[in-house]
Amino acid sequence: MPPQLAHDHSERITRARLALDGLSVGDAFGNRFFTSPANVESLVASRAIPTAPWYYTDDTVMALGILEVLDDCGRIDQNRLATVFAHRYQAQPDRGYGGTAQRILREIGQGTPWRTASTTMFSGTGSKGNGGAMRVAPLGAYFADDVVKLVQQARTSAEVTHGHPDGQAGAIAVALAAAWAWNNGERIMSSSRRELLEFVVEHTPDGETRMGVAKALSLPGHASVQLAVSALGNGHQLIASDTVPFALWCAARHLDDFVEAMWTTVSGLGDRDTTCAIAGGIVALASGRHSLPDEWLRSREMLK
Repeated sequence: MPPQLAHDHSERITRARLALDGLSVGDAFGNRFFTSPANVESLVASRAIPTAPWYYTDDTVMALGILEVLDDCGRIDQNRLATVFAHRYQAQPDRGYGGTAQRILREIGQGTPWRTASTTMFSGTGSKGNGGAMRVAPLGAYFADDVVKLVQQARTSAEVTHGHPDGQAGAIAVALAAAWAWNNGERIMSSSRRELLEFVVEHTPDGETRMGVAKALSLPGHASVQLAVSALGNGHQLIASDTVPFALWCAARHLDDFVEAMWTTVSGLGDRDTTCAIAGGIVALASGRHSLPDEWLRSREMLK
């Protein structure tokens, strides 16, 4: 029997697709700035728009997988999501997957139960990487009306590949920010930066990622990107606590301006495709589709 979808399923999917567009454009934009430090600093300082095409990474591929499962099931079916992730990896293994993700997805594709593949990483502690967070903005959009269900579904989506609670907390934090952005997009004010981060801190489970978002909340309003990076990280460790706080700080700083959010985020360097993907998915929900430049959408390769 097919799953019973919510009466407003099509509306939920429409806003999830908006998050996906913001995420994928951010991912592809950030991915174009992996060059020598001197070159990238010059490119960012001059706001040089990267040459098309902009190729997206595993961030977008896995977000497409989440959207596929949500569209079919109206929720995260973990067995289905694991299969979708593994199939998409097998079809395009050169999308920049990290070593841990490659190992997990190969094992799932070879028949290992996802729970076994996920929880045996790192001597049984599971991954606390940023992969659960980078792909989850569409889920936050889909469940924007129900915080309890959103938290449960975000954790469920991350658990397929991230057995560590903090890897799951990263996904929860980003999904919460995406939901807040959708629900408050029409009333973005100067106080919104604090409100978004306060909402995320309130509902994110205790751990390093939550502490990082709380630290982002404590930064002064005039803080520079360099100060934010020194306090929060920029994703160079590839873990949730080193990635999510900075990406949320960037998104919260420019909720009404997608372009400015992307330039701010990429200037932090680090795991710039992932930080831009996270910030992009959130800001698109707050500022609307019109905030995504047509040129940037055309430059991003076609989603598939």
